[in-house]
Order: sequence, then structure tokens, then C-alpha cells
Amino acid sequence: MALLHKEKKKETLDKVQLERAIIRVLNEGKKDTFHEIINALEKYEIASQYKELPRKRKTLFLEWLSIQELTELLRYLSKDEQLSVLERIGPDRSTEILHKMQNNDLAFLLTGLSKGKIDDLIAKMRREELESILHIMDYPPKTAGRVMTNRYIPISPQLSVTDAEQKLKKFENLAHFINYLYVVDEDQRLIGVVTFRDLLLADDDQRIADIMRTEPIQVDVLTKQEDVAKLIGRYDFDAIPVTTGDHVLVGTISGDQVLDIVVREADEDIEMLLASGKSIDFRTKPLVAARRRLPWLILLLFIGLVSGSIISKFEDTLNAVVALAFFMPMIAGMTGNTGTQSLAVVVRGLASEEMTWKKTLKLVMREIVVGVVIGITCGLLIAIIAFFWQGSMVLGFVVGVSLLSTLIIGTIAGTIIPLLLNRFNVDPAVASGPLITTLNDILSLLIYFGIATMFLSQLS
Repeated sequence: MALLHKEKKKETLDKVQLERAIIRVLNEGKKDTFHEIINALEKYEIASQYKELPRKRKTLFLEWLSIQELTELLRYLSKDEQLSVLERIGPDRSTEILHKMQNNDLAFLLTGLSKGKIDDLIAKMRREELESILHIMDYPPKTAGRVMTNRYIPISPQLSVTDAEQKLKKFENLAHFINYLYVVDEDQRLIGVVTFRDLLLADDDQRIADIMRTEPIQVDVLTKQEDVAKLIGRYDFDAIPVTTGDHVLVGTISGDQVLDIVVREADEDIEMLLASGKSIDFRTKPLVAARRRLPWLILLLFIGLVSGSIISKFEDTLNAVVALAFFMPMIAGMTGNTGTQSLAVVVRGLASEEMTWKKTLKLVMREIVVGVVIGITCGLLIAIIAFFWQGSMVLGFVVGVSLLSTLIIGTIAGTIIPLLLNRFNVDPAVASGPLITTLNDILSLLIYFGIATMFLSQLS
């Protein structure tokens, strides 16, 4: 453990020293030394160094990077950071970078921007590239069509293995993106797939039709991107072809793209679970972070006022038995905690499972049983504590039964709400932790004071 701590500390020191070295060479104008440092770094390390630079040094840092280095840098930046880079380097270099970017990455970058901003960015792009990007943007967000790339190699089934290899060599600039050759007919319909391994093991004079794998697994352009990710993970593919309804090949989605999708979906779910709505990281400015968190929290604040009105309604009950106030925060907090736990289980399950009515019913029943077990255990424990503390068996009963009831309801709410949202094609992460916690607070107080009021004469 001590060794691990030392290694981590050394890594931190090295990073700080590297930051200082880059800033120094930028200040001194030593371009050759700068390139020596950059060439020794991995791509993600270059992006990491850029993010940590003082604002006034970022422009020169970008100016000294090549077009290829700038293109690779963008892959490790957020959308806001990418737009900032393109703005800093000017329209001419921006256009060169946009030409080198994968079309799906560029479509993602342009999504959500104003028409004027999009026009400024793509004004100087080649017509064929522009048409391809705009075509991708025509597909609904978060579908296979929106995230696919058009960097693939279609081949005819009549080609020989030698001819296919020669064609592959002509597209050497796509070698980083290609793991399969897709076999299409004269109407560009997908009829088979050939891997690099198939080509290597085949005889030179064999036809592609003889070695291709027929009826390849494919996804429709309108398939949800998370379903594409599940499919690639299930079959352990390096990439999957994307086709239209009549099986015309229009693009592919690679494993790298799926990883980006999974990370992006996870980030969005975390943001919604935290009710922040938009990305907030270590570099987000305080006022920006506050602005992104406030809308949800203000809404929850007003919903939370309902809790106060509930307490005021049961003021007589509280005045009669002051000890009830002691257990009130615990009951509300425990209910919110169980609801959030169930929410996390459901959201994680929805990300990896295809939900059927049978699975849904099984999950709900499972969570009800979990809620009952947790409720009985915690209810008995708090009932015993209340009894020995106040010497009142009725108080112990009221607190114990209230906690049992609220924990069951909290578990059910945390399970059913995200399932209902998913049923209506709404992101279940919208059922954020704070929202479910607030709703459970209201329900728990109603139950707690309702039961206490029923037994008020015995409690008094």
C-alpha cells in the first residue's frame, strides 16, 4: 500500500513537472523543445496537459500542434472544449481538422448548435463531406444512424481474394477504422462480411463469395445506440454494419465508438441521478456549476415545502408526543435511502437488460420482498430502541410500523418510477435521486404522523 502511495505521488510530481516544462518552453518560444516533449507523450496525455494550461498559453500550444495532432487532441475533449479549440485556431485550420474528423464525431459536435454557428464551422467544407454529415444529422439523436461512420470498405462478391487485398491497400488511410470488409450486391445491399483473418487464410484465387460469412448481424439506422452497444458486447464484435430497412449498407459502428457511447450514457445518467442536468467536472467554474444545479434544486425546494405543510397539519400530534420529532429525520432519511438504492439497481439493470413484462414483474416482486425484509429488520430494531428509550411500547410500535411501511413504499417507488419512465421511452435516469428522495420524504411523513395520530390517545 505504501509503495502504491509512493508511485501515485511520483506520478503526480512528474505531471506537475511536465506542466511546468511545457509552460516554460512556451514562454521562451522554444518550438523544437516543445515538439520533443509532445512527441514523447501519449495522445490523451497531450489533451490532459492542454486542459491544465493557463488560458493565455493555450493559443500558442494549439498553434504549434500539427493538424493531425489537433485532430487527435479533439477526441479527448468535451464538446465545449472542442468548440473553444476550433475558435482559437481560426477558420482555415478548423476546416482542415473538420475534414479529418470522422463524420459521426463531427455530427455529434454540431448537434445542439445554432444554425449560425453550424454554418460558420462548415462554410469551407467540401460538398461531399458536408452532405454526408448533414445526412447523418437527419437521423434522430441517440440512434445508430447518428453515431455511425461512413468509413468502411464495400466489396463485390465476385472479387478474388487478391483483388480484395489490392482494394484494401488503396484505402490504407482507413486502416485504423477497419476490421471487416462488407460484401454488397449491385444495389449496395449487405449480403456478407469478410474479416482480415478470412483473407489471410484464403487462397489468392478464391472468390469473396466463397469465403464470406452470409447473413451477417446488422442494425437498422433507427436502432437505439444503447441497443447497438449491447449487441456488440454480446457478440464481442469489433464493429457492426448499419443498414436501412431494405438492408442497404450506409455505415458502421466500431467498438471504440461503442465505448464512447457507453461512457457518454453513463455520464448522462450520473448527471440526471445527481439532478445536475449538465456536465460538471473539476474545471467547471463555481457560478457555472451553481447555475447547472439550481433549476432542479429550486424545484425540489418547492416540493420540499410540502413536507413543512404536512408537519404543520400534525402540530397537535407533535405537541402531545414530543418524542415523535426525534425519529422524524431518521424515518424520512431511511425512506429516501432505500428509494435511491432501488433506483440505482433499476437504472443499472435497464442499461444491460432487455426488459420484458415477465422480467419487469419479477424485478418489482423481488424489490418488494427486499423492501419487506429491510423494513422488518430496521423496524424491529428502531422499535426496540424507542421502547427502551421512552419506556413506551406504543411509541415503539408506532415508530417500528411507520419505518416498516415507509421502507416498503420507498423501495417500490424507487423501482416503479424508473420502470414506468422507461416504458414510455423516457430516460429512467430522469427519476433522479433527489427527486425520489423528496417524494419519499413526503410519503414517509404522511405515514408516520398518520399512524401516530391513530394511536395518539395511547401515546399521550
